[in-house]
Amino acid sequence: MGEAKDERNSEGSEEGYKYTFIGEAKIGEVMTFLKDIRISPEDLSSPVAFQMALSRIYDAVLRNISRGPGKTYIAEVRFTDSMGNKVVFAVDLGPTPPPVSTTRVKAKITIEFFEEM
Repeated sequence: MGEAKDERNSEGSEEGYKYTFIGEAKIGEVMTFLKDIRISPEDLSSPVAFQMALSRIYDAVLRNISRGPGKTYIAEVRFTDSMGNKVVFAVDLGPTPPPVSTTRVKAKITIEFFEEM
């Protein structure tokens, strides 16, 4: 799903490494208040943990109802890292639709390592 390219950073005097991965992104709409709701594997570890997670979700929904409905576009980005692990993360693209013609696009992920000065 994603190939890594090892590129040495050639800018100025900074010694660093730049890695580029190619992956896929799925773009969709999400209600803005749903961004506040998170479920982790620990939330499903026991009935009590699950009830506490449901309480957090309920509180988040009630808190955000007063704001009114709002939508934002989210890209779910997937790629395979250098060790073969699947990596998934999300990017908030904002309230306007991105300028692409389809909901599935390629994504370039660049990671650069450098020393702080």
